[in-house]
Amino acid sequence: QVHLVESGGGLVQAGDSLRLSCTASGRTNSANILAWFRQAPGKERESVAAVSWSGYLRSYADSVKDRFTISRDHGGATVYLEMNNLLPEDTGVYYCAARVDPAFKTDAQSMDYWGQGTQVTVSS
Repeated sequence: QVHLVESGGGLVQAGDSLRLSCTASGRTNSANILAWFRQAPGKERESVAAVSWSGYLRSYADSVKDRFTISRDHGGATVYLEMNNLLPEDTGVYYCAARVDPAFKTDAQSMDYWGQGTQVTVSS
């Protein structure tokens, strides 16, 4: 089992920055892929970014490329999402997810564990 806890959400203005953190506990060495998803009101959950255990493989949604950066600490148990130049359309609940299989798949259906989410609200 892998337990994920997100933190760092909040209310900001357009153009501001936020850094989200997600700390894994339990069998953290099985969390090969760590990823961030988000869900806006009335919309489906969408993939934002993902990173492999080594940090070498990363993926981003087109909507956040060049604004968001995903990273993973050396021990592999914490993943960060640095969000810059936030836009109102970035508003939503941000979820951390983990995948056990090391194959770099980043869709929601491929994730095995989920955190409870942290709210990010960007005002215009």
